This record gives sequence, structure tokens and C-alpha cells, in this order.
Amino acid sequence: MNAQNQTCCPEFDVEKWDKKSFTWDKKLFITESIPTFFHMPLVTMIDQKTKKMGALAEKANANIPDIADALLLFHDSSSFRSEIYYAVSKKVEGAHNTTLSGTFEASVFDGPYDAIPKYIRKMDKHLSENGKKAKDYYVHYAYCPKCSVKFGHNYIILFAKV
Repeated sequence: MNAQNQTCCPEFDVEKWDKKSFTWDKKLFITESIPTFFHMPLVTMIDQKTKKMGALAEKANANIPDIADALLLFHDSSSFRSEIYYAVSKKVEGAHNTTLSGTFEASVFDGPYDAIPKYIRKMDKHLSENGKKAKDYYVHYAYCPKCSVKFGHNYIILFAKV
């Protein structure tokens, strides 16, 4: 297989995530923080932190068995800090373990990363029309930049905690 045909991200199934509701009861994650500048992270920091988290999860045999179900969530706690949540199947020694609980409404968008504020406005409108309001948002990027080019899409899942 040549390098152009290689991908690291599984093909994304929009139907599995779009307009779905998920109830998580202490869903396990490991976390890391990265600095941002007005919500814009340094790509090298994301790569460094996610590789570290992946190595810790691998060592603990705690990766989600089906990579298509694995989530890497980003949560901006401020304009200058973002938290990365890496889904795991069990607690990971040497990592910052945490959980997320609650009901999360998910919607899939296909477009550039910098359109997230627009996607949040659309999601807020959709939630409002259904009598709901987001307490917080988490973002999952379905593809890394290389796989986004390979598959011809830049899918983003917004998870609104309601």
C-alpha cells in the first residue's frame, strides 16, 4: 500500500452520531490540557499530548476496542486553555483519569475547524426548537488533517451537554 492510500482514522459513519442522544454514566476518559490563543491551539501541542495519551492507554491495554467508537473530545475551558478527553475502557495508571456523566446531544457538521462558532449557533437553535439548552460543549474531530484530505470531508461532532 502506498502512502497516499494509508490512513490512520477509520472511515466515519455520520448516521451513527448525527442527531443522536447519548447518556453517559461516568464514561471513562484520560485528560490533558493544552494552551490556546483565543481558542486556537498549537497543532504540535495537540499531537504531542494525544501521542502521550495514546501511549499511556496502549500500555494499560485501555484503548476502546473498536476504533470507530473511540472519542477524542476537546473542551475549551477558556480562550487560553483547552482540555483533551481521550476515551478509555478502564482507568489508566500514570494518566489524569476522569469521567463524564449526563445527557449529550450530538450533531455532525462537515466543514472547516474555524466554523465551530457557527456550528454551535446552529446547534443552539436546534436544541432550543426542541426545548433544550446546552450547558457545555465538547468537540470531536472525526479525521486528522491527512485523513480529512483522503476522505474528502472534515467531519466534526458537537456534543452538547444538556
